[in-house]
Amino acid sequence: MPPWERTSMKNAQLADLLRPDTLDGIVGQEHLFGERGVIRRMLASGRLTNMIFFGPPGTGKTTAAGIIAKASGMTFHRLNATSATLADVKNIIQQTNNVFGSGGILLYLDEIQYFNRKQQQSLLEYMEDGRITLIASTTENPHFFIYNAILSRASLFEFKPVAPIALRPVLRRALDYLNSENGAQKQVEDSLLDYVATVACGDVRHSIVLFENAYHAADECIRREHVDSFDTSIGNYSEDIHFDLLSCLQKSIRGSDPDAAVFYLAKLLQMGELLSVCRRLQVIASEDIGPAYPMAAAVTRACCESAKELGIPEAQIPLAHATIVLATAPKSNAAEAAIMAANAAVQAGKGNVIPTHLQSPLYKGYKYPHDYEDHYVKQQYLPDDLIGTTFYQPGSNKTEQAAAEYWKRIKSK
Repeated sequence: MPPWERTSMKNAQLADLLRPDTLDGIVGQEHLFGERGVIRRMLASGRLTNMIFFGPPGTGKTTAAGIIAKASGMTFHRLNATSATLADVKNIIQQTNNVFGSGGILLYLDEIQYFNRKQQQSLLEYMEDGRITLIASTTENPHFFIYNAILSRASLFEFKPVAPIALRPVLRRALDYLNSENGAQKQVEDSLLDYVATVACGDVRHSIVLFENAYHAADECIRREHVDSFDTSIGNYSEDIHFDLLSCLQKSIRGSDPDAAVFYLAKLLQMGELLSVCRRLQVIASEDIGPAYPMAAAVTRACCESAKELGIPEAQIPLAHATIVLATAPKSNAAEAAIMAANAAVQAGKGNVIPTHLQSPLYKGYKYPHDYEDHYVKQQYLPDDLIGTTFYQPGSNKTEQAAAEYWKRIKSK
């Protein structure tokens, strides 16, 4: 029976009406549920283990959990960690002692990252003795938000954004359902379906919502202007993706790729990440360019201040300016390497006794460099146990090499 012929509540969401009830209906996750997918093969062998599903919203995590639960024959319970309490978990656990839980309980815990340590630990005993099989899902990086005790007892499976081509049949089914419900014969081109899937960032649920809105806004043919008349900027975004994109921006600049850097800048700005971009660009100016082009820090600071004063959308221009300057500038991580090496020395307990002549003016022996030729005079600056230690190694770029040659000449006199 096609999904749209199922009995449903009057106000049920279209995405729920179209939700598949077999593994074959899950789109875009062939590595998990395809013919050679790891979860499909595991289930076929009769193996059902604790699982953590992680990935962007709208990629099939909840659907997959429901299908697995149905196939398992176990008593199925679903909780959302944003609203569930420890008492809810205990109520489910109590059922393991009665006839309804005799075949085992499969608990699907959505957004597990919102459970604190105590709530997560309450599951451990029952996961270990098999009374509860846990399937948990999260849109965040599980290594950051799920405690190790849970991770060590579960298998991790990543759900990926669904490609536009994979979403075509889903949106075609949505069209058939809507035409049937409304007694209409509206049409749509594949290119428009691909556009809907693209602007929804591979989120199946959001793709269906966006398509349904466009359907009702259109006459006989659904076109791009019908899609664009609605906000398409929701997309798949989480704290983890936030840091991933900032990392992509920095690594593109570090790799001297201005095109990739500007792309990630645009993606971040369209998500409203003005302040985080400004902070990251200022770090990059010193961490990845530094002494190779000292003015990079000043240029970046000026562009960031200008961007914050201008606001979006004008802010994208000075930020693009700074991004391109940083991406095309010579690179040096000498400043970062120097401070990291110095930190290691401090943490090793070295340099606790600093030279007396560098302390208060009351102590004698300090030589004022500006009183000497070339504004330099040889004297001890490092503590005794660090004499001869080198923290700063000049980069191979022209600016740092010129400075190194200058001081080599002056200090050799």
